[in-house]
Amino acid sequence: MELQKIARETFFDTFSAENTKENMEKYLAERLSVDALVTELNNADSEFYFAEADNKVAGYLKINVGDAQTELQDDNAVEIERIYVLKAFQGKRVGQSLCQKAIDIARQRDAGYVWLGVWEENHKAVAFYKKNGFVEFGKHSFKLGDDEQMDVMMKLELNPPA
Repeated sequence: MELQKIARETFFDTFSAENTKENMEKYLAERLSVDALVTELNNADSEFYFAEADNKVAGYLKINVGDAQTELQDDNAVEIERIYVLKAFQGKRVGQSLCQKAIDIARQRDAGYVWLGVWEENHKAVAFYKKNGFVEFGKHSFKLGDDEQMDVMMKLELNPPA
């Protein structure tokens, strides 16, 4: 399954240096298994998109609306749950195009804002979202294996008050 291949590779490349082998293996086995991904694909309130570059899958996006949102479950919002880009394509605006895709979808749905959670130690990703106009509005915990980590919650208002 192409989705599992890219999901596992990008997650491992992004987080393996800062986490234990055991916690990484547990997360990959439980959250990025074929069964788990098929369940996500079958959820009508979740959507996946692949980005291609050089005729290859370069990254992917997962968005959630309604009850599929991991936390807020606000009908006026779209959650970006995942934007991941393969190392070979980083710095080539693939992540930017995936982020823009999520924003465009949110606008088409007349959502008031787009939100996400990003690991507070992933400084590169936090800076990327800030550059795209997202602002911090809270924190929530994220479990990676047996390690409880803290995510910064960020949002981008689509129809900010004048």
